Amino acid sequence: MPDYGECQHIEIAAPRERCYDALLDAEALPRWQRALRAARVLERDAEGRPAVLEYEVDARVRTVRYRIRQRYFPPARIVSEYLGGDFRDFGGEWRFAALAPDRTRVELDLTIDPGRFVPGPVRALIGDAVMRRALADLKAHLEATPTPVSQR
Repeated sequence: MPDYGECQHIEIAAPRERCYDALLDAEALPRWQRALRAARVLERDAEGRPAVLEYEVDARVRTVRYRIRQRYFPPARIVSEYLGGDFRDFGGEWRFAALAPDRTRVELDLTIDPGRFVPGPVRALIGDAVMRRALADLKAHLEATPTPVSQR
């Protein structure tokens, strides 16, 4: 079965550490990620960060569920490894590049193998739900609340 990969990016008016940190609070993600119906931390790493997570995502066509293991490279990257769920494979990486002290380029790079052929229009819906909305929601979340002075 084919893999479907895509990389999207967005610029956010926030320091890269703040962009990175926003994704560490897994329990809060469903409050500001529109497509995310639930996020459960199943394991934490030695530093208390979410290590194994289970997600339910509204992919518009249907709700998909999957588990991932995350590895952290602060504040530049978060890498996800697929552990199981509704896909055959699902890998991803968030990357954070400082453009200025209060401006970050955030990239989301995903490869998804749904385990069966997915027509182009359905792939576009899934890509929109999983990637474009995730980036836009991160931007809206961070730009709605100013960076605290202590983080500047």
